[in-house]
Amino acid sequence: MKKQKFFNVLTRVFASTFQRLAWRIATLFTCLMFAMLSPALAQSTGADTCDRVARIAASETGVPVEVLMAITRTETGRRANGVLAPWPWTVNMEGTGKWFDTREEALAFATAGLKTGKRSFDVGCFQLNYRWHGEHFNDVEHMFEPLENARYAADFLARLFSETQSWDSAAAAYHSRTPKYANKYKARYKQILANLPDLPKLGVVARSAGDVISPRVAAVQQARVNAFPLLRKGAQVTGMGSLVPLGGGDGQPLFGGGI
Repeated sequence: MKKQKFFNVLTRVFASTFQRLAWRIATLFTCLMFAMLSPALAQSTGADTCDRVARIAASETGVPVEVLMAITRTETGRRANGVLAPWPWTVNMEGTGKWFDTREEALAFATAGLKTGKRSFDVGCFQLNYRWHGEHFNDVEHMFEPLENARYAADFLARLFSETQSWDSAAAAYHSRTPKYANKYKARYKQILANLPDLPKLGVVARSAGDVISPRVAAVQQARVNAFPLLRKGAQVTGMGSLVPLGGGDGQPLFGGGI
C-alpha cells in the first residue's frame, strides 16, 4: 500500500513537472518564432500580412485559421485582380473606412484623429476598436502591429466561442451583440468563409469549427483573466459587445465590397 501511494505521488509530481516543462518549451518556441518573424512583418508591404499573422495566432490559440482568415477579410477585405484580400493598413475613423498604402500613412491618420479628440476608430487586420480596447495596448502604434492585432482578436474570439459554442456565433458577436447587426455580419462572414483560398496551399492545417479549444487557448484565457471588460463574469452587455463599433449606420462591415 505504501509503495502504491509513493508511486501515485511520484506520478503526480512527474506529470506536473512535465506540464510545466512543456509549457516553458512552447512559450520559448513562440517567443523565438515571433523574434524571427517580427522584422519580416514590420517590413511587409501588407499584401499577405494579415493571413500570415492569422496563421500564427491560430497556431498559438487553437482558433481555426479559416475563422481568422474570414474575419480579417470581412473587416478589411478589398478586391485585387478579382481576389478578395485583407489589408493591414486600414482605419475606420468614426464610420468612415480608409485603406492606406503604407503603415506609416495609416498610423499618421489614426494619430491625427487621436490628437483632435477622436476615440471611436478601428485599426489593423482585425479592426480593433481604440475606444473599447485601446487600454490593452501601449499605444495606437502597438495596436496597429499586425501580430499583436491578430493575437488580441484571436483571444477575444476564443472567449466568444467558449460562451457561444459556435464559431459562426462567435464571429457574429465579434461584430455586435445586437441581433440585426450580428446577423448581417454573420451572413457576410459565412459567404467569405465558404470562398476562402485553399488552406493547404497556404501551409496551414484546416481545423473544424467544432474542434475543442486547445490547451494553449485555455492558458491564454487564464493569463488574461478579465482582460476583456465586456466578457467579465457578471458584466452587463447591452448592444456593444464587439471589437467593431456599431456607429449610427446599419451595421455594414467596414469594407463591404462584394465577394
